[in-house]
Amino acid sequence: MKTTHAVTVLGRELSVRSSAPADKVQAVEAFVNDRLQKIGSALSSGDAQLVLTLALLNTAEELLELRSNREQDAVIDSRMQQLINKLETS
Repeated sequence: MKTTHAVTVLGRELSVRSSAPADKVQAVEAFVNDRLQKIGSALSSGDAQLVLTLALLNTAEELLELRSNREQDAVIDSRMQQLINKLETS
């Protein structure tokens, strides 16, 4: 069941619906705000759209890297299972 949660990002309060528990929504909010603060403090411009865009690109890069690593891990796990099966049948 989805619940409405109030979150604040860049000083703007938003209502979001999520099936995640409140503590997880708060953790996501804290992560986003931390990321935005770090990127914003590194820029000379206070342009919110630029900060959001850079944060989104940075987060997307991390997500794609994690997905790639997970796929590589799955290939390695499969190969290891094949080797274990060969050893067990020998």
